[in-house]
Amino acid sequence: MRENNPQATIAAGLAGELTDVGHRLMARVYYADTDFSGIVYHARYLEFLERGRTDYLRLLGVHHSELADGKLGESIVWIVRRMEIDFRSAARIDEILTVETRTAEISGARVKMAQAIKRGDDLLISATVEAATVNDAGRPRRFPAEWIKLFKPGSQDR
Repeated sequence: MRENNPQATIAAGLAGELTDVGHRLMARVYYADTDFSGIVYHARYLEFLERGRTDYLRLLGVHHSELADGKLGESIVWIVRRMEIDFRSAARIDEILTVETRTAEISGARVKMAQAIKRGDDLLISATVEAATVNDAGRPRRFPAEWIKLFKPGSQDR
């Protein structure tokens, strides 16, 4: 991030922050996130989790738009292969949530991320997401070696 670039500063703030174990993103619950009762609709948690994973990757230097544009020699996109979610408690309109993301496991072509959504110290959601990259034809693509280093906890430059 360039110090004298206000846009970069704003973008970094919007993307959350890298931590010693992964990534942390703050998010407010808006009316659009809730059902008729003011409680977050279950499918909206997937969006909070997605934002956490995307911003984690962004801060590591892995950008979806650059991959789609052929940065690795061909168009590459991320896919979610498997997701497990444990709903423990509900979030409500106007609450501030923390989305935590960390790498749980990585291989040549897949990464498993552990995620949590919290309200203060209260754990609301825990999830494990297995993601991979594929090309335009849907064929799996191995991660570049530098990604594997980036995804290991504690290896990020802060």
